[in-house]
Amino acid sequence: MVVQDSTDAGDTRTGVLLEPFLHQVGGHLSVMRYDEHTVCKPLISQEQRFYESLPLAMKRFTPQYKGTITVHLRKDSLGHLRLVANPLKENREPFKVSTESAAVAIWQTLQQTTSGRGGTCPLAEWQHAQLAHSVKESPATALLRSELHLNAQVSSLVEDANGNQAERTSFNPWGLYCHQAHLTRLCTEYPENKRHRFLLLENVVSQYKHPCILDLKMGTRQHGDNVSEEKKARHIRKCAQSTSACLGVRICGMQVYQVDKKHFLCKDKYYGRKLSVEGFRQALSQFLHDGTRLRAELLEPIQHQLRALLSVIRSQSSYRFYSSSLLIIYDGQELPERTLGGLHPQKAPQTAHCSASCGVAKVDIRMIDFAHTTCKGSWNEHTTYEGPDSGYIFGLENLIQILQDIQEGE
Repeated sequence: MVVQDSTDAGDTRTGVLLEPFLHQVGGHLSVMRYDEHTVCKPLISQEQRFYESLPLAMKRFTPQYKGTITVHLRKDSLGHLRLVANPLKENREPFKVSTESAAVAIWQTLQQTTSGRGGTCPLAEWQHAQLAHSVKESPATALLRSELHLNAQVSSLVEDANGNQAERTSFNPWGLYCHQAHLTRLCTEYPENKRHRFLLLENVVSQYKHPCILDLKMGTRQHGDNVSEEKKARHIRKCAQSTSACLGVRICGMQVYQVDKKHFLCKDKYYGRKLSVEGFRQALSQFLHDGTRLRAELLEPIQHQLRALLSVIRSQSSYRFYSSSLLIIYDGQELPERTLGGLHPQKAPQTAHCSASCGVAKVDIRMIDFAHTTCKGSWNEHTTYEGPDSGYIFGLENLIQILQDIQEGE
């Protein structure tokens, strides 16, 4: 949404109020919603360079890069901090902040709840376990059913302009946790008038009604070439103690829509780190389960796209995708009962990127988070690698095999 920025007398500049992205399931940097089809995140130069020199073959497996924007902190009339971006195209007609946006309404309510606690930063004293709440649903009874055992703080959050209750739904708490941590860092480490650069990227879940998202940390190595010895040791330890070492992949977060209860089941990175190989396999099955049945019709399209990605990664000599993630996405809103050539959708031939109109479940595979990606010719490179990323390939091969085992066991 667009808001009027009038911090100085007579200043009628407009800005885009950035909203917490409610479908962020993993990572530690806050992802913000810029508009319906665009998200943004703090700019890291190495990631920007990767997007700007992206190999053509990889473009179908990454979010579209849309450039950069300048972002600054701004306090509203109540003293709440907001992140405001300079719009890409100048808009001289300001908009009133609307409560129709669930993300803004949730964030405003949480800020109001904590503003009387004496903290200088919004939600600074809150823990992640206190940030899961269901839109217009009592947290005591909802709690996202996330198995995160979250404490209830806000009973109801969103009403429309007429005071009517919004459609009962739920959201993943991880994005708000990252947003809170980011605002806390900005307001404690930088002056309020500091300008920050953000990357603009495609919102890859904008087309889904109930986006089910699995965030997988890929590869057997997670540390970049330029990290400190302390951070390197920490990443090596995490890999050794998780499925990263034995499978080349671990779960970093997920949300899966439960059609019977109409909410998202959510898991975070701490859950993923504790999984055994068998636990990982069960978690994959859970990601494909809607609360009533296994969405078996998704297995072939997912494997098809993973094999296509595997072929691309094998062809990328010298690239190392350290600490990058892979998103698997599908819609928790099932397709209506249709036929394709006389076949039920679940029995019809599965093709990648098939639209809903053809009656075949659509899935999406996207690589994200390239802050530590390197390749031959990278700016300021310290190490040059030969051949493709064997750790990433190892993870993809194991992921495909496990999905195939699930399919054959169904």
